[in-house]
Amino acid sequence: MSTLSVRLPESLHKKAKELAAQERVSINQFISSALAEKISALITEDYLHERAARSSREKFLKALTKVSAVEPNENDRL
Repeated sequence: MSTLSVRLPESLHKKAKELAAQERVSINQFISSALAEKISALITEDYLHERAARSSREKFLKALTKVSAVEPNENDRL
């Protein structure tokens, strides 16, 4: 585990404290979780961009031809 000093605007620090208290976790745990969520989102975005760069409209349309034209289940309707 490592230590990191971060300067935060007072309003952000206050809100983080309040939310950590609501979640019944320490502010350190709250900030660690928030940072982990942000890192995960950025990694996922990079992954999706990489996948999109390898995509092919032709392959997508070919795959769609294999899908049956059936009505969705009642649970799947909007």
